[in-house]
Amino acid sequence: MILYEYPLNERMRTLLRLEELFGRFAFFLDQEHPLEHHAALMTLFEIADIAGRSDLKSELAKELERQRQTLIAYRGNPDIETNTLETLLGEVERSLGNLNQIPGKPGQHLNDNEWLSSIRSRSVIPGGTCRFDLPSYYAWRHNVPEQRRADIAKWMAPLLPLRDALTLVLGLARESGQASKVMAQQGSYQQMLTGRVYHLMQVRVSPELGMIPEASANKYMLWVRFTSQDGDLKPRPVDSDVPFLLTLCNL
Repeated sequence: MILYEYPLNERMRTLLRLEELFGRFAFFLDQEHPLEHHAALMTLFEIADIAGRSDLKSELAKELERQRQTLIAYRGNPDIETNTLETLLGEVERSLGNLNQIPGKPGQHLNDNEWLSSIRSRSVIPGGTCRFDLPSYYAWRHNVPEQRRADIAKWMAPLLPLRDALTLVLGLARESGQASKVMAQQGSYQQMLTGRVYHLMQVRVSPELGMIPEASANKYMLWVRFTSQDGDLKPRPVDSDVPFLLTLCNL
């Protein structure tokens, strides 16, 4: 099944974008070629652009604290496995502590590094990081892969508590939902939300169907519409029934 995820609020949208970027960064950092490490560094700048929003760190801290209080309330509940509860509680408390230790605005250390700041400012120009624009960066790219990897990992290190916190919050959200089998009649599905607030919608579709979901929602109702692609890859509405799995997640 192909999993599609749709954020139902702005905070979840930001977390999913950051998750995507952290995953991309890890992939390119593990490679060997200078161009792949260039891609890792450009991704790091993208992460810093989002992470530097003033309210992101505080929102994650508030959510982790809320989850901590919820988990503490489960202590002594005979229906809850104690070791699992304490392990999860420990992860939340550790992540919360590390998050609160980030000094100032996340990503500020990149702005404070004059050399990185010069690369970052040139990177917004198409082709702006060429060898004749940034000869010192070109020289750095000729270092051995281990040295480049160590440098980039060092520049990423102050942002790792943010990655760990959002990974934990997204994990808790995803685990809160249960998948149900539904049918999109003539390619369209609607469901009333009856006042419940959700943060994330997951749609799983069999790849053999060749169907692509497009989703939207408000506090009253959600919609899922399916399209297919023809030779020019342009999405086109379908009028056949489409079976899929729907999961609604909250925190």
